[in-house]
Amino acid sequence: MKVELESLTKHWGDAVGAESIDLTIEDGEFVAFLGPSGCGKTTTLLMIAGIYKPTEGVIRFDGQVVNHLPPKDRNIGMVFQSYALYPHMTVFGNLAFPLKLQKVPKEAIRERSQRVADMMGIGDLMGRKPGQLSGGQQQRVALGRALVKEPDLLLFDEPLSNLDARLRLTMRGEIKRLQAELGITAIYVTHDQVEAMTMADRIAVMAEGRLQAYDTPDELYDHPRTLFVAGFVGNPPMNFLDVEVSRDDG
Repeated sequence: MKVELESLTKHWGDAVGAESIDLTIEDGEFVAFLGPSGCGKTTTLLMIAGIYKPTEGVIRFDGQVVNHLPPKDRNIGMVFQSYALYPHMTVFGNLAFPLKLQKVPKEAIRERSQRVADMMGIGDLMGRKPGQLSGGQQQRVALGRALVKEPDLLLFDEPLSNLDARLRLTMRGEIKRLQAELGITAIYVTHDQVEAMTMADRIAVMAEGRLQAYDTPDELYDHPRTLFVAGFVGNPPMNFLDVEVSRDDG
């Protein structure tokens, strides 16, 4: 699915969530929204999802305006920092729930849920409840629940923040592998530049509700467009020096 944002804006009174965001995400592309807390990346994601209504601007999916569509009609899958699993349901129940809402036949629900569970490496855990799973297993269930709907667009809102460093590294690789294999367009919100630089085809760097730069990881690192991007991308960050330049005659 191709996603286009045109002058996308969200205000709450005098507070600015996002201001005139313009960018295009190509079909099958993995794009990261990167920036510090409060920069507008999650606000923009939630407008794309249909959870927030834009104050101004247009959202297009494959050329069709979707501003008026509720989330359930946008064919998206979402994965949050909070796994948001139903604690009283088994792994199978959590995977099957969105398909039941779509009134998918029971046999198809079983087949699709098992196929996704096997893909995620949790096929032998279908009878367990979330409280019996590790953090990594719970995150795989959450990702599987987003994939089982066979969405055209995957939206991630800092999905790995609750995991330890080693597991984050593993899950980064798994998410990128699955996205590439399935060819699903993905938008990934993060404040972690390592995640953005290693996973994304392109990165949208945001600050104070505005898009600062939108380019490939290499281009952002080697040729930053603004002082903010130069200071934010890279570890350690780029050094800045205040200098005066003068020329002596002769």
